[in-house]
Amino acid sequence: MSTSFETDIAEWARKVQGAELLIFQESAQELVSQLTSLVPVDTGFLRSSLRASTMAMPVMSLENPEAGTFNLDAGEISLVIAGAEVGDIIYLGYTASYGAYVHAGANGRPGRPWVSMVAQRWSAIVDRVSVRVKSRLGL
Repeated sequence: MSTSFETDIAEWARKVQGAELLIFQESAQELVSQLTSLVPVDTGFLRSSLRASTMAMPVMSLENPEAGTFNLDAGEISLVIAGAEVGDIIYLGYTASYGAYVHAGANGRPGRPWVSMVAQRWSAIVDRVSVRVKSRLGL
C-alpha cells in the first residue's frame, strides 16, 4: 500500500525532534509572506494592519488615516509565530476596518480575495517547507 506525500512528511516530522514545530512555524511565516506580497495596496495602510495572535482573531477596527507612510511590523508577527506550538491556532487578520470590503468588494468594486487565495495554498506551503526543512537538516 502506498502512502501520500503528506503522510510521509508527517511521519518523518514526528520522528525528528523539533522538525514538526519548525515546519509549522516556517509554514506560518511563509503564509504571512504571501499574504503581504498579495495584499492590494493603495496607501499601504491595509498591508501594515496585519496582526497575529494565538488568542483570538484580530479585529477590523482601525480607520484609514488617509495620509502617511505605513509599514508592516513583521517582527511582532514573527514573535507570535515563534511562540506558537504545534496544535496552536495562529490567527492572522487585518485590522484596517475596510479590509473586508477590499477582499469581498463593495460599492460596485469587485473583490480582491487575496486572503482566500493564500489560505487555499496552505497544504502546498507546508509541503514545500517540509522538503526545505528536510533538506536543510540533511535527512
